[in-house]
Amino acid sequence: MRALRPNGLSTWLVAACLCFAVGAVCAAETSKTLSRIKSEGVIRLGYRSGAAPFSFKERDGTVRGYSVELCTRVAEALKKRLGLAALRTEWVGLDADTRLDAVASGRVDMECGTTTISLSRYEQVDFSVPIFVDGGTVLVAAASKVERFAGLDGKRIAVIPGTTTESALKRQLALLGTKSIAVPVKDSAQGITLLSQGKVDGFASDRLVLIALRSTAAEPEKWTLLDGDFSFEPYALVVRRDDPDFRLAVNRALVEIYRSGDIDEVFHRWLGNLGLPGPLLNAMFYLSTLPE
Repeated sequence: MRALRPNGLSTWLVAACLCFAVGAVCAAETSKTLSRIKSEGVIRLGYRSGAAPFSFKERDGTVRGYSVELCTRVAEALKKRLGLAALRTEWVGLDADTRLDAVASGRVDMECGTTTISLSRYEQVDFSVPIFVDGGTVLVAAASKVERFAGLDGKRIAVIPGTTTESALKRQLALLGTKSIAVPVKDSAQGITLLSQGKVDGFASDRLVLIALRSTAAEPEKWTLLDGDFSFEPYALVVRRDDPDFRLAVNRALVEIYRSGDIDEVFHRWLGNLGLPGPLLNAMFYLSTLPE
């Protein structure tokens, strides 16, 4: 019997199938970030130094906090995934203005702070599943007797520019017809300093950040938070927009932290003294426990 010889069409089909199969395998395993981490044995993590208790730097140079620990746990999961005997972590200090650019440019592999997921930011970077949910409010002097946002009319409010807090605050004040003056500050430390010196009448930020600032003040009873929130702030770890495989690896690590219950330990270590998780945060953890 004479062996069958492939004609031109069948040869093309076989070649196409092989290319598709190889391409599918490569697509599943290709990640610029994971490849670099594996080859160099280094992961570069960005953090906000003035965002306690989520991310901050101790006097001895140690970087700590809720978001920082989650990033550290993700890095450990990536080390196991890549089969590395060791993985060195390089911490890079960032601020509100540079954090997204640092991720997009590849200066850091991931940002670990208090960055809120937003549609406009999706144009530049990508995000993990949420790691926390908060809302924006304003810290004021208790002696001011200001309890609601309408009472901020004519007041000077410190806020970090370029944040979702700033844009949400301006929307809220415009909605109420309140004419307040926004005073830009570099970080939370500057905001609370100006407030304590009487140079501004309030400092706008995420509620839990303000609670933490008040708790560490010399006289916490002198400061109070306005009732209600003016924004919805879902935090996430920030990753590159063009590396979905890295984002997937990060999400797998975070989901395992939620699924295993380890998130309870992390929460109570950094945030437990500020109160128990509310219904919204509990729902976020539950909804983020995605099936494999």
